[in-house]
Amino acid sequence: MESWQVSNGPGLQDEHITNLLVFGFLQNCSNSNFHKELEVLGREVSMPAYLPEDYDDGLQTDGNRCSYFLESGERDSQGQEEIIQDIARQLAQIGDDMDHSIHPGLMNNLAMQFMNVNLSEEDRRKSLAAALEQVMQTYPMDMEEEKTMLILAMLLAKKVADHTPSLLRDVFRTTVNFINQNLFTYVRNLVRNEMD
Repeated sequence: MESWQVSNGPGLQDEHITNLLVFGFLQNCSNSNFHKELEVLGREVSMPAYLPEDYDDGLQTDGNRCSYFLESGERDSQGQEEIIQDIARQLAQIGDDMDHSIHPGLMNNLAMQFMNVNLSEEDRRKSLAAALEQVMQTYPMDMEEEKTMLILAMLLAKKVADHTPSLLRDVFRTTVNFINQNLFTYVRNLVRNEMD
């Protein structure tokens, strides 16, 4: 297992991709106990399904939306958001199948880490990485490692939020940061491949 390294990560526009992906994954997972918290989180991180009608989302006078995070600009941001939502739906379906692979004791321990208000964001990220490493050791590698890591990281977030719904915001932020620092190139390529 490779060790995860801290980097400056992606820029703000790129972070929106990860926000959409993790949010979409959580939104599409079955049997979740955090619907109300997810709705609040959706408003906080400006997810399209939860924005108030008068929200200024970059609609220009010509009727087109601003493209916030595409390098080449060949597609508008709404088209990319739909692609990310489709990817999130597909990953959530796989995650539902993998759900049984996470031991309840590991989940309880990770939830307790997130409940500790004295832990820094870096300590939470390390706790998530340690839990992910444990799950990765017991999970059969029948798909590429980065995809497995991505799904399991988001699945851990879902399970922590299921365990304690009030932790959704914290576990969401930590998971997004973890993915941006360790799996962002994979996520960006996943989105690009779907757009081609």
